[in-house]
Amino acid sequence: MAIDKKPLRDLLNKLVVTKEGKRLGLIKDITFETRTGELIQIVLKDTTPYTRNLNLEVSQNKETLIPFSTIIAVGDFVVVSEEDMM
Repeated sequence: MAIDKKPLRDLLNKLVVTKEGKRLGLIKDITFETRTGELIQIVLKDTTPYTRNLNLEVSQNKETLIPFSTIIAVGDFVVVSEEDMM
């Protein structure tokens, strides 16, 4: 999927929602493969109770991780596909 290039600072603190409109949290950081530059995961902060019930991958620091490949759109907020997260 081609996403327009945006600086990381433009994504930090953006709200992440599912395409159904469920709020998941705010973007704290993005992890990537240093060798290729491939974006791997979104690191969330301020997660909602809904997010905590999804059984998503969690980092060593107990931060919720969402696969970058689940992003559908980036605008005022970041829209992800909930079914692709599982």
